[in-house]
Amino acid sequence: MDEGRTFKQHGFTITTRKLPILKAGPIEEMTSKLGIAPPEMIFGDNVARIEYPDKNWSIEFNAFDALDRVDKKGTELKVAYSKEWHQSRQNHSDDIKEVVKPFDWSYSTDYKGTVSGAPAFEPTETSIPLELLKRPDPILFFDELILYEDELADNGITMLSCKVRIMPARLLLLCRFFMRLDDVLFRIRDTRVFVEFGTCEVTREYLAREEKYEAVKHKLMMQGETGPEAMRDPNRLANLLPIVDGSLEKLVLK
Repeated sequence: MDEGRTFKQHGFTITTRKLPILKAGPIEEMTSKLGIAPPEMIFGDNVARIEYPDKNWSIEFNAFDALDRVDKKGTELKVAYSKEWHQSRQNHSDDIKEVVKPFDWSYSTDYKGTVSGAPAFEPTETSIPLELLKRPDPILFFDELILYEDELADNGITMLSCKVRIMPARLLLLCRFFMRLDDVLFRIRDTRVFVEFGTCEVTREYLAREEKYEAVKHKLMMQGETGPEAMRDPNRLANLLPIVDGSLEKLVLK
């Protein structure tokens, strides 16, 4: 298997791997292990990983572990939103049968990465220093990849993706879950991993945002954003969705 791209900086090794969509055999195996059918497009061999070999520590983002965090009974989404979605699709009963499955058919995940080795993350009040990330530092390495995607039977989109940006003194990894269920709900869940190379400090921030579809549509109209492209762009939408959950953690690898 292709090992992907690797970049080393200050004792850290960063790896990204982008391979084609899984074929039938691996999909069947994944379905058996997960206990739910995977999304339409599953990039099960893709990975984004940050390693610190001196401490035998790593954090990795992959599709299987993310999907393993999906609600396999679907209770939360069905109770809160299926009735509303049914009403919005009352003339499309075939679509409803296709989408409403006995698990969270939006594939929403609160995945924060797969961590191996010690030390463990601990709660902190020190935020990721955004001012440092806004500086025009050289970008030594950049990559982005998709872990999975599904069009929710043509009634929206759900996607989990990763971006990695490495500068001379620090790096930022963003793993973003984005879901738009037409006429019902927007959901964004971001996990950011920030590494300061000089101090070997690793900060992990998780923010979950959520807002009803009509409320977001109204906010976009108030900003003069009326085109459909705005409804598909999580970068434009993120600040329009209120935060509903979050955590901030840190560890030091020295």
